[in-house]
Amino acid sequence: MSSGIILGAIGIYTLGFGLMVFTIYIIRKRNRDKLEKELSRLETLKNLIISPSILTEMEKVKTLLNSEKMEDKYNKWDKRYKKIEREDIPKLTDKLTDAEALIEEKNFKEASFSLARAELDIYFVKTDMELLLDDIREITQSEERNRNAVTKLKTLYREIVTKYNNNKGDYKGMEKSIDLQFDNINKLFSAFERVMENNDYEEVAKITHALDDLIKNIKVVIDETPTVILMCTMILPKKINEINNLSLKMKKDGYNIDYMKLEHNIGEAQKKISEIYDKLKVLNLEDSIFELKTILDYFESLYGDFDKEKQSKKEYEMYMSTITEKLSRLTNVIKNIYVELDELRETYALTQDELNSLDIINKELVMEKDQFKQVNDRTLTKVTPYSRLAKECELVSVKIAKTEDDLESIMKSLGSLKEDEVRAREQLTEIRAILKDAKNKIKEYKLPVIPKVYYVELDEAKEGIMSIVKELEKKPIVISDLNTRVDTGRDLVLKLYTHSKELTKTAQMAELAMVYGNRYRSTYREIDIDLRKAENEFRKGDYKKSLELSLNTLNIVEPGIHKKLLSAYED
Repeated sequence: MSSGIILGAIGIYTLGFGLMVFTIYIIRKRNRDKLEKELSRLETLKNLIISPSILTEMEKVKTLLNSEKMEDKYNKWDKRYKKIEREDIPKLTDKLTDAEALIEEKNFKEASFSLARAELDIYFVKTDMELLLDDIREITQSEERNRNAVTKLKTLYREIVTKYNNNKGDYKGMEKSIDLQFDNINKLFSAFERVMENNDYEEVAKITHALDDLIKNIKVVIDETPTVILMCTMILPKKINEINNLSLKMKKDGYNIDYMKLEHNIGEAQKKISEIYDKLKVLNLEDSIFELKTILDYFESLYGDFDKEKQSKKEYEMYMSTITEKLSRLTNVIKNIYVELDELRETYALTQDELNSLDIINKELVMEKDQFKQVNDRTLTKVTPYSRLAKECELVSVKIAKTEDDLESIMKSLGSLKEDEVRAREQLTEIRAILKDAKNKIKEYKLPVIPKVYYVELDEAKEGIMSIVKELEKKPIVISDLNTRVDTGRDLVLKLYTHSKELTKTAQMAELAMVYGNRYRSTYREIDIDLRKAENEFRKGDYKKSLELSLNTLNIVEPGIHKKLLSAYED
């Protein structure tokens, strides 16, 4: 039994160890295969560094050796090629061989690092070879490249010459310079063919570049010269003449336009136009169109400035008329207020703020007159433009408008004093009429007893009316106090009137209830007793209590009697 167990354990251990060994083998095999695959890829990259194309291009260069300069170039390229072929490539081969040995030794980690370093070196050598190939092709492909470039330039040049020949009338004065430039370009085309025959590719590149610059420049000349000539000789001189004539007319009409500095600006513009025309003679049109357009825009903008001055003159003349009229009117108004001020002081108690406000407004008006006079004086000197004068008049007009508002407020305040007095007298008459109505209410219904509170309120109402009368008789009248007395007197009289109305209504209702209840006295003893109590309270003058007793008693036999009695009273 124990032997079987031991044998089983040994078997399991053997199997586990075998699996572990097999796993390690598989991992190593995979690593080896991966590294061998990478080694093969790098071998291919190294072998492709020296391609057939580099050899072909080197052979082409040999056929072009017709000068010491070209031979010197070829020798340098050959030296670079041989260094790569005889030194760099063998070094790469050795590095890959070392990496292969590490793989064979199963030193996979070091082999991986070695392959990485080898790949970096391969790319460095490959780049050197590509740069060498590019330098060689710069010569071997020069003929085709330059020939194509010059062919395109010839096509463009023919179009330029055709345009010029078809429109020669647009280039008056510039023919000699343009023809000379055409000669230079034709000479360069001839020089191009000569150096191409001699395989002088360095000189070819220079000529091609020169042709490109000259043809582009002559294209600009042919395209823009008519416009520059037209602007310099016709459009701008005509525009300057128009501006001069218009400015002279405006000065004659009384406008001050010296601030525009027209003479200086026209002189500078003419100087710039002359410079541009001189540059054109040597076929230099750099920024010419832009500068001429800027000058034209400036002169065009002057029409707007002239129109602004004309409009400003109209505005100025309007301000002169309206401000003069306003200042005259305000001066008269303030003068009249000051004339009436003594009478107002005697009649009404003016506040110090009201008196100070009038003085302040008067001072402001004096300052505005001075400012307006200064503007008017500058008009007479004819040195200030109307645009500025109109703006200054506008500022004065705004200040006058504020003074108008302030003066109107003062006039309303002073005018309201008389209005408040008249209104107080009218309200006094109304209050007296209400008091009379209150007294009549009491007289109409002959009450057996008038409560003392009525007489108290009557005295208060009379006293309130007397207070109003006293305020009206004061000299000067304090309007604020008068208004307070009127409000108080009106409240007291209305209170009396309301009380009188309620008192007579309550007494009438109480009497009506007692009369109505007489029909139940013989039938109900309780009602007779309560109605007697109500009558007793009525004679004492407590009409409210008398009404409550009557209604409560009648409500026992006739619920809702209150509404019926109220309806009967109103009827």
